Amino acid sequence: MLHQQPQILLNTSLELRGYVGFANLPNQVHRKSVKKGFEFTLMVVGESGLGKSTLINSLFLTDLYPERYIPGAAEKIERTVQIEASTVEIEERGVKLRLTVVDTPGYGDAINSQDCFKTIIQYIDNQFERYLHDESGLNRRHIVDNRVHCCFYFISPFGHGLKPLDVAFMKAIHSKVNIVPVIAKADTLTLKERDRLKRRILDEIAEHGIKIYQLPDADSDEDEEFKEQTRVLKASVPFAVIGSNQLIEVKGKKIRGRLYPWGVVEVENPEHNDFLKLRTMLVTHMQDLQEVTQDLHYENFRSERLKKAGRSTDEEVLDKDQILLQKELEVKTKQQSCFLCSFSRKCVVIESVGVFTASNCRLMKTKHLCSLIFTTVGKKVT
Repeated sequence: MLHQQPQILLNTSLELRGYVGFANLPNQVHRKSVKKGFEFTLMVVGESGLGKSTLINSLFLTDLYPERYIPGAAEKIERTVQIEASTVEIEERGVKLRLTVVDTPGYGDAINSQDCFKTIIQYIDNQFERYLHDESGLNRRHIVDNRVHCCFYFISPFGHGLKPLDVAFMKAIHSKVNIVPVIAKADTLTLKERDRLKRRILDEIAEHGIKIYQLPDADSDEDEEFKEQTRVLKASVPFAVIGSNQLIEVKGKKIRGRLYPWGVVEVENPEHNDFLKLRTMLVTHMQDLQEVTQDLHYENFRSERLKKAGRSTDEEVLDKDQILLQKELEVKTKQQSCFLCSFSRKCVVIESVGVFTASNCRLMKTKHLCSLIFTTVGKKVT
C-alpha cells in the first residue's frame, strides 16, 4: 500500500493581517545576552618598550598592571617568554564584559629569539584543547571561553618594515588567531613616514603570505555612516597608535595625551594617531572576531585534533594486528618441532623434506609415544 506524501506549500511573501509578536524576538535575545554578559580574550605581543601595557590601559580606561616589574638588561639575556593573563570585569550602561588580556613579557628580549614564540603557540593551542574538552563533556551549560579571539601584534616604528622575527611569528600563528598589526609609538613618526611605513608593512605581509584579520564588508542595507566608517577602518590598517595614562589640561579641558616641549599629542585625536579607529574596530567587530575564532580557527584545530585521534586509533588496531600475526608465526614455528615423550627427555627436530611439510605435532593417547603427521597431496603419513 502506497502512502501519499503530504504536500508542503511555501509562501515567502505572506503578510500577516494582525500582530503575532515574534518581532519581539531580538529584544529577548538582547535581554538574555545582557544578563549573561560577554567574554573576550585579547592577546598583546611585541618587544618590550613598545607601550603594550599603556595602550591596553588606555583602550579600556583601567589599570591592568598596577605593579609591573621591569627586568634589567642582564636578566633579559637568557629570559624566556612568559604568559600573563589578567581578567577584569567591565560594566558600561548595564552591559558586562569579562575581558581577559594575555600579555607576553620576554618576547624578543633574549639574544637568541628563534624559538621565543613556541610558548605563545602552546598557550593558544591549550585554550583550544581546554574548550574542546569542556565542549565534549556532560555539562556544557557553563563553559568559560578562554580562547584567544584577537592578537594585537606591535611593530616597532624604528625599523624599515617587518623584522624577520615579526614575519616568523605571524606566519606561525595566523592560522590560529586573528592578527591585528599595530604600529607602536606613532608619535615618533612624521605623517609621511607613517604612511610610508604602513605601505611597506602591508606589502611585506602580502609578500610573505601572512593572513591578518580582514574587516568584513558592510552590508548593502547598512546606513552610509557605517559604510564610511568601515571604509576608513580598512584603510587604516595597520593602526599607528599612541597610548598614555596621563591626563593633561589643554585649553581648560583634561585629555589623555603626551606632553612634549613643542606641544601635546592627544591620544583620542584622530588627526594625531589611529587610537580611536583601533578602539572602534575592536568594539564594533568584537562579535565578528569571536565568530571567526569559532567558525574558522577553532574548527580547524578541532578537525586536526579529530584526525589525529582517528590516526592514533588506526595505529593501535594495526599494532594489535601485528602482535597477533607475530604470535601466529611463533605458534607455527613451534609446531614445526616434534618432541619425544617426556619419558626420554630428548627432542628431535624434523625438517621439511621434498613435498612433505610438517603441519602439526601432538601427543597420542598411547603412553610415551609422539606422532608427527606429514601432509601430502590427499594423504596423511604417520
